[in-house]
Amino acid sequence: MLIEFRVRNFRSLRDEQVLSFVATTDNSLQNENTTPSGIKAAPQLLRSMVLYGPNAAGKSNIIKALQYMCQVIAQSANLQAGQGFNVQPFRLDTESNQQPTVFEVSFLLDDVRHQYGFSLNAERILSEYLLVYKAFKPQQWFARHYDPKTKQYHYELGSGLKGKKSVWESTTRPNSLFLSMAVHLNSEQLRPIFDFFVTKLIIVGDDTPLNPLVTIDMLKQPESNHKICDFLNAADISIAAINVVPRKVPGQTLHFDLQTGKTEKITGEVDTNELHFYHKTEKGEATFNLPDESKGTRQLLFLTGPIFDIIDKGLILIIDELDSSLHPLLVQRLVKLFHTSSLNTKGAQLIFTTHDTSLLSSNLFRRDQIWFVEKDNEQASKLYSLSDFSPRKNEALESGYFKGRYGGLPFFREWHK
Repeated sequence: MLIEFRVRNFRSLRDEQVLSFVATTDNSLQNENTTPSGIKAAPQLLRSMVLYGPNAAGKSNIIKALQYMCQVIAQSANLQAGQGFNVQPFRLDTESNQQPTVFEVSFLLDDVRHQYGFSLNAERILSEYLLVYKAFKPQQWFARHYDPKTKQYHYELGSGLKGKKSVWESTTRPNSLFLSMAVHLNSEQLRPIFDFFVTKLIIVGDDTPLNPLVTIDMLKQPESNHKICDFLNAADISIAAINVVPRKVPGQTLHFDLQTGKTEKITGEVDTNELHFYHKTEKGEATFNLPDESKGTRQLLFLTGPIFDIIDKGLILIIDELDSSLHPLLVQRLVKLFHTSSLNTKGAQLIFTTHDTSLLSSNLFRRDQIWFVEKDNEQASKLYSLSDFSPRKNEALESGYFKGRYGGLPFFREWHK
């Protein structure tokens, strides 16, 4: 589970911004919206979090920052020597443009708190560290720092880290993370930490849409098919059944010839799947294909499969504009899946951005689950929680938001044509 995410000097996030899943002492919706962590300093963690703010305020940059961090972890061991990073620091002041970008994540893995972070610029990794809290006092498994004067890296490798530490150190290039290289060279101890970022964080945005094959594969299984159809019917979408029909259609495949080094296009039949939707009413029944269904139905269908899978596996879904093409009540039902203790037994979490203010309800979210992003006069994004304003428990949050009580609203100037 995520405990905290910190980022500094990434796109519009100039100053350090902190997104915390640590629940406050407020006991509202505690059984539904929080889960015990086993950590004395943070006994309850939030199951979900929603980000509000005007267009271009920086909401998406929070998600992109976490996504970029994960991409560096996943890919840096495979970079060629001398290959740089396409990192984007805050560019609207000359000082920040020359400073490193910094990331840090605290998370629970097998009931143990871990704290991992690194800093980088366009040329190299500048620092990196991992702390593991097996007791109240953390163990430093490794730390690495670049000295620009000597142009050398200094390592501190703790006794808690086992394996071929000297080999990992000697093979870690300036543009690769020590964590990534150690796992690349078969560190089984660090593998779960690497996998947390690469496989447990499911990040969905413009460049990384949800894979519809997840839902299609689930629809092939009777139990999960029944589960998805039940949820759609509960959402007042009258689909009695969904059948996956395999088809062969004309298409092309690519064949790479090892001897000639050329890629050849081969025309023939390729396997695909068609979805057939069976609708039934008191006066008749009919079967429709996927294009016949509404955009909202298709969006909900391809969200529902991955969300059930994420909850079943205890993963973390980070999604930009969850409410796209969905009615607000449907969004509420999706969020409540994460808040259902009997269903969410493995600590799955949800982070999403939205402009839908109807979700600002004390019946759906606690105050510490609602966050805002806005830009200051220097165009730097600021991230803060509704809890900072201490609203009354029965306060009309949507009305208060539109009145500017919590910030995070667009500011309009007079415009004359």
